[in-house]
Amino acid sequence: MHRIAWPLRFVAIILAGALLSTAVVLAIAPRLWHIANAHQELPVTLPEFQSLSQRSLVYDVADNVIAVFERENQQPIKIDQVPSGVIDALLAVEDSEFYFHHGVNLRGFLRALLSNFASDAPTQGASTITQQVVKNEFLAGLPRDGRYKALQAHYATMLEKEKSKDEILERYINTVFFGNNAYGLQAAAEVYFGKSASELSMVEGAFLAGLVRSPSSLDPITEPEVSQRRFEQVINRLVDVELMTPLRGEALIATWPIPDQVRSIATLTTVPTYYTVALRDYLLTKSNILGATEQERANLLYRGGLRIHTTLDPALQLVAESARNILPETPAHQFDAAVVSLDTTTGAIRAMVGGSGLRSDVAAGEINMALVPRQTGSSIKAFILAAAYQAGVQPNDEINGVRPCTVPDFRDGRQTTKTVNSGYGVLGPFNGPNTWRSTDCGFVRLSYAVGLHRVVDSVYRLSHSTYFYQGQPEGEHEPFLPLGLTATGNNAMSAMDMAAGMQTITNQGLHHDPYYVEYIDGPDGARSYTHADPGTQVLDVGVANATVQTLKGVIRKGTGARNLKNFSRPAAGKTGTQDDNTNAWFVGGTPQYTTAVWVGDPSGYTPMVGIPEFAAEMGRGGKVQGADYPSRIWGAYMEAAHTFLPELDWPDPPKNPRKSRRVYVPREECLAELVSGDIPGITIAEEYTTTTVAPPPPTEPPSTVVGDTTPINTTPPATAARPVVEILRNGTAVPPEVLDPRAPVPSIDPEKVFVYLCEKPPTDIDFIDEKP
Repeated sequence: MHRIAWPLRFVAIILAGALLSTAVVLAIAPRLWHIANAHQELPVTLPEFQSLSQRSLVYDVADNVIAVFERENQQPIKIDQVPSGVIDALLAVEDSEFYFHHGVNLRGFLRALLSNFASDAPTQGASTITQQVVKNEFLAGLPRDGRYKALQAHYATMLEKEKSKDEILERYINTVFFGNNAYGLQAAAEVYFGKSASELSMVEGAFLAGLVRSPSSLDPITEPEVSQRRFEQVINRLVDVELMTPLRGEALIATWPIPDQVRSIATLTTVPTYYTVALRDYLLTKSNILGATEQERANLLYRGGLRIHTTLDPALQLVAESARNILPETPAHQFDAAVVSLDTTTGAIRAMVGGSGLRSDVAAGEINMALVPRQTGSSIKAFILAAAYQAGVQPNDEINGVRPCTVPDFRDGRQTTKTVNSGYGVLGPFNGPNTWRSTDCGFVRLSYAVGLHRVVDSVYRLSHSTYFYQGQPEGEHEPFLPLGLTATGNNAMSAMDMAAGMQTITNQGLHHDPYYVEYIDGPDGARSYTHADPGTQVLDVGVANATVQTLKGVIRKGTGARNLKNFSRPAAGKTGTQDDNTNAWFVGGTPQYTTAVWVGDPSGYTPMVGIPEFAAEMGRGGKVQGADYPSRIWGAYMEAAHTFLPELDWPDPPKNPRKSRRVYVPREECLAELVSGDIPGITIAEEYTTTTVAPPPPTEPPSTVVGDTTPINTTPPATAARPVVEILRNGTAVPPEVLDPRAPVPSIDPEKVFVYLCEKPPTDIDFIDEKP
């Protein structure tokens, strides 16, 4: 009985279980159907695939790739570009019945389940390729609850009706993740094999297919043993589906080396440079070329597949880096040099050196000194001179450059005065030693005569760029202020700022903002941006050429002559050395290139005096000035940069339309007219030339010689009459609100008006108070 009862009881249990299961299914089926169909993300039709993320490539003027910008490494490829053996291997591992099912493969799911249960590790995918595409495209971010699989299956069926098999497979090979930031087969081929997907072998394709299941845990670089075991499973799978022979499979398992490092295609191997890091910052934060918001710009730069063609000239960049190395190396790179070179006629940035070389990335803490403002020393005098010429001053006009002079200054937040007693200076013309040998007092007085606020306005217009403009937040750039010591360089500007200002002068007054990008093409080759800048005429052409003519003398006869007097072609420039030799500059150009060089300590204002490495090479106690290393670096770069260029010169400036005048500073220098007497070079005022005063006749007493009746002249020798001058109304300085660049500066006819320091009137002249 027991033997009969047990089978019957077992059958009864089975039947009861089946009935119970059927009842449960019938009871909950409507609810499951409602849940699946009522899911808020279920569309009537599937949306189109989103555009694939693509890396953006940056090119120099020689079409070399100099930077790659990407969030994830994803490089779309057409399915017909992938070798058939690679496709076969991928399908064998991931979905061997892909071309036969309709999105969901229940039989394949059960087979994979049994195969994976029997193996010590998963060997076959349980989801179809279509389901994986659906998961990545339409279900990202949804909770993995009971309805997730229902949605995935439903969407997969819908997708198979809307897209062809090849379209689905192409989407899969372009989006599947392979680890190490590689999205898609093309990116994976580059990362693991350093080649294009079109060059992959079937074995390489099979290895990549094996990573899809778990790219992080199967990473061959960090988990080589686990990755090797997975490769063996994949090879055995290829043997099972007869894509290779067992003998071939055994040989591969024994000898084929799995990748052991991240690779790249040689033409796309790039490292960050000062230029490319600055370009990235420009495109993301200082330009709207790529969009109105930073998020838009970042999405397009890192995912838009752009082809960005820049202004960088690789030959000039190499020359600039070589010239920078003229500066001797100091311990811990304490002192460094920066170089910015612009195309004179366009403002294109042709070379940028921000220091001795990036060791990682500016964003990681390294500084690009090409863009860091530093006090300019006397190099700023070039811009003050241009502003003065624009205001009507002529090269033959005179200024009092004699030192010392006392100037208002600010120290520790309080106003004080400073006595300037440095720099060569004479009473003489601008196109002469006052400029060539960099008189401090002369240019301090000139800056006051032009008007400090007008000097500030002129400098902003001369050097305007996305890095330097009026109204700029102080966090971006120290403001250029109307300081009493503006002429000695107490304001800070970067090498980019200085090059931009000098470019205006060397380009005959036509300013172009420095720029990085010539044009941008989209992934489809369509042109999305082309640089266009007609320029701004900041200086009159004649004014710019007169400034150039004067600054030529700095190189031939002045402070720049120490290292540049034999420069091979017409050039104009200005040296600059800040107080205590903390910053040293040379800024200058030709009709083809304009270049600024800075030398100093990137970490602070450290005096470059007594530096052993400098003293050993240049002598003079290692005291670095603009005439030293900056001039040498500038000369070495510019000579090489012009090797294959024709020699060009600027047009001669117009002739001076009037005779020389004397520029003066009201309230610091006073005026008087000559009434009588003699002052060299000064004629008596016209109103006094009609009045003559005859001296009384001499009286001569008799002679004391016996027998001589001739009277003896006892009158003392006549002495020259002291000059008499009448004080004139002093005139006024240019008011701060007057920014008109052509408003005249205070000046007088030096043949008719006597000028003297108000605080120290000469003691050998008699003064008459000015007429009421």
